[in-house]
Amino acid sequence: MTQEYTAQSVTTDNEEHRPPSRSRARGLLDRLRRDPGIWRRGIILALLALLTAFLMILHAQIPNTIGNLGSLAETFLPWLGLVVPLVLVLGLVRRSATALIALLLPAIVWLNLFGGLITDKAGGGGDLMVATHNVNADNPDPEGTAADLAESGADVIALEELKAGAVETYEKGLAGTYKYHSVQGTVGLWSKYPLSATKPVDIRLGWVRAMRSTVATPQGPVAVYVAHLPSVRVKLHAGFTANQRDKSADALGEAIDDEPLERVILLGDLNGTMNDRALKAVTAQMRSTQGAAGDGYGFSWPASFPLARIDQIMVRGVEPTSSWSLPRTGSDHLPLAARVDLR
Repeated sequence: MTQEYTAQSVTTDNEEHRPPSRSRARGLLDRLRRDPGIWRRGIILALLALLTAFLMILHAQIPNTIGNLGSLAETFLPWLGLVVPLVLVLGLVRRSATALIALLLPAIVWLNLFGGLITDKAGGGGDLMVATHNVNADNPDPEGTAADLAESGADVIALEELKAGAVETYEKGLAGTYKYHSVQGTVGLWSKYPLSATKPVDIRLGWVRAMRSTVATPQGPVAVYVAHLPSVRVKLHAGFTANQRDKSADALGEAIDDEPLERVILLGDLNGTMNDRALKAVTAQMRSTQGAAGDGYGFSWPASFPLARIDQIMVRGVEPTSSWSLPRTGSDHLPLAARVDLR
């Protein structure tokens, strides 16, 4: 009896002193042996996870020939990351090892593509603060919107979707802060510094929705472009209709490429994200301030629940130091702001 008791005590002591990690690992292996279905369950969830990963990896290969599906996918590409927590929860509920292992691939791909946007990359300093806002032609409170923008602290402000009847309201509301301004068609530029060589930019629409001006900053001249590219539509019978937007993006890219000044800033509503291949004529030669020095994703539309950053601040020849969204106004877009270093 004494020997049995001693042996039993030794066994108990060994189990008590066994490293917890080994005990948990052995317990997991025991559960796997008792439940072989853990590998067979969740096959559909695993396929969903793998499909999501391949869509993110191969998004550039999705053709635009049918309903501009490629551009549509790229516009909302970051939202594919929602599949990861969905599969994770369902995989745990289903107790599917297959689904949980397959989930690693889309999680890694998403973090590689968009993980850098989660962190706050904003720094201090900057010589010039710029802002852009699609004020919405149907804005019910243009006076309030002008007042909010005047209080933003921006040195240069670009406005898009200016309705002819509201231009005077914005001019009055911004006059006290911005001594210089120019309105070309439905876009305008307000500045604390002198403007020169201001002209409309032809983006092949037949009317003016883009402009260019030289801003005489204390650090020297900067070419500032303001653009409002045509809207896109998602229709059941036609898909993602964006042909006119794409043509205008090409024209805008050509104009910026021909710009003689080294320092260039583009402000506006481009109706497309930095991931959208259709904007490559512009995005290939400029940097997004949000991508370089932003805090989070900086989604701008719709203002009530932002899903995408279709409004942009892009630069060439200057260094972004910070980029952020301004508080909501009476528009269906959020205004955006950025600080850049011109030296």
